Amino acid sequence: MINKIVIRYADGNVKKGTTSDFFPNKTIFHLTEKNGGGSEEININDLKAVFFVKNFEGDRDYQEKDQVVRVGLGKEIRVDFHDGESITGYTQGFSPARPGFIVFPADPDSNNERVFVITAATSKVKFS
Repeated sequence: MINKIVIRYADGNVKKGTTSDFFPNKTIFHLTEKNGGGSEEININDLKAVFFVKNFEGDRDYQEKDQVVRVGLGKEIRVDFHDGESITGYTQGFSPARPGFIVFPADPDSNNERVFVITAATSKVKFS
């Protein structure tokens, strides 16, 4: 399966493209840039998060709702990153010992389908 992704590096850089070999338990995957570039090896240790998106453009004017109750996606969670950004959603598998974990956005209308958060990029993880 080919996934549309936006990767955010810990240093703030962003790349957009597709991947077909991302697995949460592996530290390396490949990104094919959306502009038709070649395949590039990505190490999750360099990243802040991997955003699995519906489309690359998104809607900058859209205000995400974070007070939406969604059933079946796990425990409600708020993640604060070292860079000041935060996301709210749901997770089924957070462990501080793992390199990362999946967060499903609280807002079902979000452009993000799910986010793979790199644990080392977080400053605080709180369950509601």
